[in-house]
Amino acid sequence: MQTVVLDTNALLMPFEIRINLDLALQELLGDTRILVPGPLIGELKHLDHKFSGAALALARKYEIIPTVATGDSAVIELAKRENAFVLTNDRELRRRLRREKVPIIYLRSGTHLTMERYLGD
Repeated sequence: MQTVVLDTNALLMPFEIRINLDLALQELLGDTRILVPGPLIGELKHLDHKFSGAALALARKYEIIPTVATGDSAVIELAKRENAFVLTNDRELRRRLRREKVPIIYLRSGTHLTMERYLGD
């Protein structure tokens, strides 16, 4: 079973573009364990976005794991600790994940998820 860590951007995705994350991840990876870094709950509570309440409810549906770091660093910390993919469309976070050799799942063409694995040196 693959593990996937969601960032705030991923939690907003279902409401912004009408994608079912559970189904899309199932199609891409098969059975998945979906994690949300604990600090993202606080971030969603204070986010000024029309879908932040819905994203917060969605986040609580998944396993929430405490991290020492906050923000994007919490996502990276949890992904590395759990040997997980990260689902995000955030460009800066994706750049950091590539540097850290963490596999990434992102939305392609606004319609489907695709993955990018680190292939080694």
